[in-house]
Amino acid sequence: MKRMTLTSIVLTVALLAPVAAMAQVACTRDGLQNAADLYIEAQTSGDRSGLPLPPGVGYQENMAVADIETGLINTPMVIDHHRSLLDTDTCQTFTEVIVTDEDAPYVLGTRLRVNGDKIAEVEILWTTTGYWLFDADAYLQYSSTEDWGTIPVSERDSRGTLVAAANAYLDAFLEGNTDDVPWGYPCVRTEGGMHTGTGSDDDTCAVGVPSGVNIANRRFVVDETIGSVVVFCTFGAGSPGGGSGAPDTHLFRLENGVLRYVHTLTHLLMSDFGGGGGGADD
Repeated sequence: MKRMTLTSIVLTVALLAPVAAMAQVACTRDGLQNAADLYIEAQTSGDRSGLPLPPGVGYQENMAVADIETGLINTPMVIDHHRSLLDTDTCQTFTEVIVTDEDAPYVLGTRLRVNGDKIAEVEILWTTTGYWLFDADAYLQYSSTEDWGTIPVSERDSRGTLVAAANAYLDAFLEGNTDDVPWGYPCVRTEGGMHTGTGSDDDTCAVGVPSGVNIANRRFVVDETIGSVVVFCTFGAGSPGGGSGAPDTHLFRLENGVLRYVHTLTHLLMSDFGGGGGGADD
């Protein structure tokens, strides 16, 4: 009898374990971290069954509605590095994912939106071989060695400061006015795989900012605890003379109110880049 009771308890715990994991998804730091962790597990295995997705989940790739049944989320990946932003104000997460598999390398920017105990939206912006300045090995080299650690509470920039800094940086692309950007030194930028900076105290992210490009359709995920904001946007408005309109993410880290790191992903084939202000910051 005792053996049967023990077996029943073990079986019950095993059956409830996935449910318990899903129940931890919520609009709190712990709940959002759990959502991001579940996403990494799903992307690693190519099996999304462990994600608490509601009927009619919103799924997008490269800023277009896509079919989750055939989406990239079902592709198993050996993930070399990832980091996440957790935004409790908007119940969103952003995860940077780096895959250096020589047969299928990727760098992804994945946004989740949590609604209650469900992941209501999944949005993936992906880049791979042939896309703007893509080099997953270089991206891994630089991203994995940077310090994106927690900032002490007394030293954190506000949400408004982080968003304003991101907007000032992106606004500079239209008129070439960089005076309002809170440049920090040193600051380095990793774009697709191209990297600015030499490791000196004078490194700056101000190099190579073009003009005449309208960075449009901006959406933000903010994590004050690590001084970070990511902007989902289009590189150009996508209209005649307005640039490519290519799906893009710009990820920023600020320290003491100034820029420290900038990461850029642009879903734009190098072969489609026509110059004249329609491409990424080069």
